Amino acid sequence: MLGLRDLGPERLESILDRAESLLPVVRDGVALPNPVRPAMVGLLFLENSTRTRCSFEVAANRLGHRSVVLTGLGSSLDKGESLIDTAANLAAMGLDALVIRSAIAGGADLVARNIGIPVVNAGDGRHEHPTQALLDASTLRARLGSLAGKRILIVGDILNSRVARSNIHALTAMGATVVLVGPPPLLPWTFAEFGSGVDVTHDLDGVLDTADAVMMLRIQLERDAGRAVASDYRFAFGLTVNRLARLGPEVPILHPGPMNRGVEIDDSVSADIARSAILEQVARGVAVRMAIIEAALELPAG
Repeated sequence: MLGLRDLGPERLESILDRAESLLPVVRDGVALPNPVRPAMVGLLFLENSTRTRCSFEVAANRLGHRSVVLTGLGSSLDKGESLIDTAANLAAMGLDALVIRSAIAGGADLVARNIGIPVVNAGDGRHEHPTQALLDASTLRARLGSLAGKRILIVGDILNSRVARSNIHALTAMGATVVLVGPPPLLPWTFAEFGSGVDVTHDLDGVLDTADAVMMLRIQLERDAGRAVASDYRFAFGLTVNRLARLGPEVPILHPGPMNRGVEIDDSVSADIARSAILEQVARGVAVRMAIIEAALELPAG
């Protein structure tokens, strides 16, 4: 699971269906039968993470497997060891699969081509974050039913967002139209790589009434996005209480986290019990990652 670009709707739906069947394990503690051979799943996280890292750990545990976690801080990467050498050494310790988050775009693919175990991309630079998009699609499908013909707004720092890129692949493959909204420096007009099904605008208020769902993205200050944001960002692009009131009661609000409260989303909006799907995304993230780990462990080594 390196990216979603080449996954068709049938494969996407099958992953989401399996995640749906695993959701009771996450929500209700329903026990799964112990695996014939418990696996060792490596988690190599070279960027900070709360939701993704912890949900992969929980997912492996719920499946009856064990996880080994290595972060960049305190690892031999700090001594100059390459990403490939670090991953190869982990694989040589007998891991059955490796989940990797890296600041290098294409880092997961590079590792997958150089070690003999399945690799799952947990985010690589500005490139992709496939499991996040899958959990987003799972959440949207639960709220909206079929995504065919639905209009999904993704609002914020599109330029730096691997979440947006993976969501475009997944949602358009499932028949939705994705509307990208943000300030000009953070929203380039060139999205020809995605083909049809993607609209681009700098006017949130102009498209808000057309939304079947709204996904807010944070300003990625760690990627210097703050330099491209004016002081009136909330006024122009924030999901405020007034904007929420313009949305129908059935329109879900998503956010991949972490949130910059009071910037891209107001506290009362994120706390709206009826429409905020933010914590539902987190729960479904565990189920989706369980499905992905299952699929990865079914692959032959190499």
